[in-house]
Order: sequence, then C-alpha cells, then structure tokens
Amino acid sequence: MKLDPVSLRLFVAVMEESTIAAAAAREHLAASAVSRRLADLEAALQVELFTRSNRGTEPTPAAFALLNLARGVLNDLDGIASQMREYGTGVRGHVRVVANISAITQFLPAQLQSFLALHPRVDVRLHEQISSAIAQSVAENAADVGILNDGNYGERITLLPYRTDELVLVVPTGHALARRRSVGIAEALGFDFVGVHPGSAINNQLTRAAADAGVPLRLRIQVTSYDALCLMVAAGLGIGVMPRGSAALYQGTLAIRAITLDAPWAQRRLVLCVRSEESLSSVARLLVDHLRGDTPAHPLP
Repeated sequence: MKLDPVSLRLFVAVMEESTIAAAAAREHLAASAVSRRLADLEAALQVELFTRSNRGTEPTPAAFALLNLARGVLNDLDGIASQMREYGTGVRGHVRVVANISAITQFLPAQLQSFLALHPRVDVRLHEQISSAIAQSVAENAADVGILNDGNYGERITLLPYRTDELVLVVPTGHALARRRSVGIAEALGFDFVGVHPGSAINNQLTRAAADAGVPLRLRIQVTSYDALCLMVAAGLGIGVMPRGSAALYQGTLAIRAITLDAPWAQRRLVLCVRSEESLSSVARLLVDHLRGDTPAHPLP
C-alpha cells in the first residue's frame, strides 16, 4: 500500500477544520481537489473515513483512529525534511512544546535559553494552551512535550514531576485588601474579578470556590494573558488570581500588590506531559531531561 503524505495532510486539515471547504481554504486548494484526495485515501485504506450527506461530511470512528496515526507520520516526515533542509544552518531536530501561561511566564524563558545555548541545532516550537488542551495535544500527537497543572487527564499520557508554584491575589494598590498580608478566598469573592482564559485551571478553581461558598463569581472581565490581567487590575476594574512568580514581573511597573491567598488550591504542582517516555525522540528526551534538571554535561553531537 502506498499512502500519499499530501492526502494524509489534507485529511488532518479536514479533521481539524471540521469542513472540506475550510480545509481547502487553509491549504490553498479547491474543495473538489480535497474531496478527491479524501476519496483516494479511503480507497487506498479500504475504509470509510467520512459519511457524506447533503448536510456535509461527518468523521467515522476510523477517521479519529487515523488522525493520531497521520499526525505521527507527518511529524516524522516533517522532522526528516526539517533536519535535512536546515543542516546547513546548524539546526538538528525539533521538539513541539505546548505549555500553560504559568510555565511560560515563570520558568520556560530561562530554561529554554540555557537549553538552546547547549543545543543550538535544536528547534523548539512553543505554543501556549490551557492545561486540558495541552493534555489532548500530547495524547493526539499534536505535540511532543506539554507543561500543565497536575491533574487527572486519562491514561493516554504520562505525567512527570516539574515545578511547584503559588497562586496569589493581585489587587490595585489602593484597594480595600491592599494592606493585608493574606486573604481568604471567601472574603476575596466579595469583589469583582478579572479572569483569565475561559476553561483555565484558575477560572475553574474560582468557580468551584464560589459554588462552595454559595455566592456568585463576580467575573467582570476575562483576558487571555497575565500582563492584560495586571493592567486591568491596576486600572481598578477588579482583582485577579495568578502565580506569584508571574505577578512579580509586573509589580515594579504597575500599581498592584500580590497578597497571599488563603485557599488549599493556591499551592500547585506543574508537571511535564508526554505520550510515554519510550516514545520520545532523542531531542525531545534531551529537552525533558533539561526541564527536569537532569541536563547532560555535553551538548548534542
């Protein structure tokens, strides 16, 4: 059986975009050409990947099984092409990393700088996601390594120890709570909040805390970054919850204060996430060892 990588790539695009038209636009092809490629792929595999009707196409169970396999094959092919193409520029191997904003703002800048100084021929491709999406990306082979909050994400991934962090309450310097050394979560819930990503671990914890206290979560604004959260807090639009290390980046330039948050979930563990340690490529293993503090003394040959 000869499988065409182009057809596999178009298949992945259709699965990710949900429609043939959107996948065709993403890949700069006619929708009819994409549809023909899908039909050829089904014929080669002798399996129906999509059910077709006047309402469009719907993936079959076989399509979801093929998605993970196709991503793995395409990543391997991209890795071969990338290493050969970039040999002259010194890049040798690449690692796809997805991480939550807490890891990106607190730990990764210094760690990636030291890793790339040791291994200048490795290309690290970093994207930010919330923890649940990180687990899914790694499980579905859309990423090699993830950094996320510790939790139960199913048996399709392996979690490895990484770092701990502490969530704090961030308030404007003139706020009623600004002079406090610590604040209980029940008291904090009496004020308007600036929230972060919908579905993020912090938002979920605040929602649960409000439900346990029997009060509504007064979520006035939602933003997608910690710098935006701090700017909104400094402007007096609410208070927020974020890691202490991330808040420290903005305390010197914005009129905000970080206060210890008296809540059992304020102390958190961040973990590394891989499909399995055995499935890691050599360069991904180097990065994982470096992030865990087990950096080899010699660079990649």
